[in-house]
Order: sequence, then C-alpha cells, then structure tokens
Amino acid sequence: MAEKDQLLLFVCVHNAGRSQMAEAFAKRYGLKASSAGTVPASQVNPTVVEAMKEKGIDISSSVPRLLTGEMIREASLVVTMGCSVEEACPRPMLAQMQKKLVDWDLPDPKGKSILEVREIRDEIEKRVIELSKSRQHQASPP
Repeated sequence: MAEKDQLLLFVCVHNAGRSQMAEAFAKRYGLKASSAGTVPASQVNPTVVEAMKEKGIDISSSVPRLLTGEMIREASLVVTMGCSVEEACPRPMLAQMQKKLVDWDLPDPKGKSILEVREIRDEIEKRVIELSKSRQHQASPP
C-alpha cells in the first residue's frame, strides 16, 4: 500500500477540536484520515466549526467518535494533539499506539477566542501540509 493511501488517525481526548480540524485538513490535502477521542464530547466545538468555515471546510455535521483498538490497528500513523491521551487511554491501546505515535503538542481550543482558535487551526493546517508532502515523497518511486 502506498504511503499516501495509509490511514492517518488524529486523536485527542474529546475529538471536538484539534483532531477534527486535522482530519478535515488531511482529507482536503488528499490523505486518508480519521479522528477519535478517548472521552468524546457530545458535539464539535462551535468555535472550531466557525474557524474551519473560514477556510471553506464545513465540519458542522461531524460527530466526535470514541477511539477503538481497531482504529489504532488500521492506522499507519497515530497523531495525538498534545492532550493527556496517556491518562485517558487504556494501557493496551497505548502499547498499540507507541510504535506509530507522533505528538503535535498543540493547545486545546476549548474556551479559547476565535483569534486563538485560528492560530491553532493554521498550525494544524501547516503540519498536515508537511505530513502530506512527506507522504507523497515516500510514496513516489525512487
């Protein structure tokens, strides 16, 4: 399977902000992506929805999902957003993630102003673009 076709999994505790933005940007840039949370919220953060609309991406119908072992097994890379996934994840799930885990260490948009959320959104987009470029480079023949 080509690197670009492998599933990226973006994980944060509530799956209501950072991981939702990362999934949406990854899909925009042609990557296969999903997102989940260890303790999913009831809805995506409205300020995050607003910030993504400014980029022409509508995530208003997205629903936070519970992280499962199957999601981790299917992913070629698990990107955590800097939240305390370690505290909320069962040990067997953490063990599965360790070999393919990257942490982006981003601030949580919960309770932040639209200006602060825009900064987080733009940083996520930048990192997704870098990830997309590195995956395309890895997938191209020598």
